[in-house]
Amino acid sequence: MPTAAFELGLNSFGDVATDGDRVLSDAETVRLIVEEARLADSVGLDVFSVGEHYREGHTDSATPVLLAAIATATERIRLGTSVTVLSTNDPVRLYHEFSTLDAVSHGRAQLVLGRASATESFPLFGYDLADYERLFEEKLDLFLRLQREDRVTWSGTVRSPLVEQRLHPRMRPGGIPTWIGVGGSPGSVVRAARHGLPLMLAIIGGRPQRFAGHVDLYLRALAQFGHPALPIGQHSLGLVADTDEQARETWWRHWQPVVAKIQRERGFYHPTRERYEAELDGGALFVGSPETVAQKIATVARDLRLSRFDLKYDIMHLPRQARARSIELLGREVAPRVRELLATEPAHV
Repeated sequence: MPTAAFELGLNSFGDVATDGDRVLSDAETVRLIVEEARLADSVGLDVFSVGEHYREGHTDSATPVLLAAIATATERIRLGTSVTVLSTNDPVRLYHEFSTLDAVSHGRAQLVLGRASATESFPLFGYDLADYERLFEEKLDLFLRLQREDRVTWSGTVRSPLVEQRLHPRMRPGGIPTWIGVGGSPGSVVRAARHGLPLMLAIIGGRPQRFAGHVDLYLRALAQFGHPALPIGQHSLGLVADTDEQARETWWRHWQPVVAKIQRERGFYHPTRERYEAELDGGALFVGSPETVAQKIATVARDLRLSRFDLKYDIMHLPRQARARSIELLGREVAPRVRELLATEPAHV
């Protein structure tokens, strides 16, 4: 159940921002993300995570490099991913990148591993989508063994074998916090439990409480595999502004074209104003004033037994001023209010 230790974080997909009428360049957006992570650190947020995408308008294709830059610009905030596409990464290289990041950041590194909902990395790096499941399963096994064992002997079908391999720089004993990101697959939920890994629910549409069955499945599976209770988190999109009206209108202008593009490409729902309002009122968009967003986060935290909530705060061409204000309000007003609500409110059904 959520407690006073409930964590709030931010997720960035490196979406290109605007400044007035000008669209920032890719390089300017990369530097902006470092600035935003510094701001998140200063307002007391717990985690700053960066995604991994390979498409127009996103600047998060070299996540460990960006996180290393953020590590030098921050002091306390933990640094993670949202998510790392393990299927098209090499586990040995990934270990080296994140053991180095953990060293640079004085032990603040973590990551969320996923199979990928956007699949551009497969053709880009020469992988076959037909191997989608096998790639993830074998690479997850190897990556966890590299973290948990001193010397690793391993063989599989997706990369060359290892014999008594010891990597450097070494990670801290037991490795860094590693979550499994789940978009709705029960098999992925069970996989997280089988490996004894925390669960991150990516909820980007519909009523979040529909994932309650996944939470129950995860908790049952943890018990069956002999693991203790582990953290459950949620990733969702949203914006915090000074008023509900300001937040709703600002997010609508930038959310509608993004979802329309996803609808054309992947058959996502059609982004009508009616659907938008439904997502605001009871769905997976966390958009509004600090009180509105805090109330909604506290509700889903109770219902889904969350210990962490990450807000994906950037969306294509959202003004940099709106991004900064959202970060400030999330840290200074939403986070303390959520913890207050969780300490006093009864659980929801």
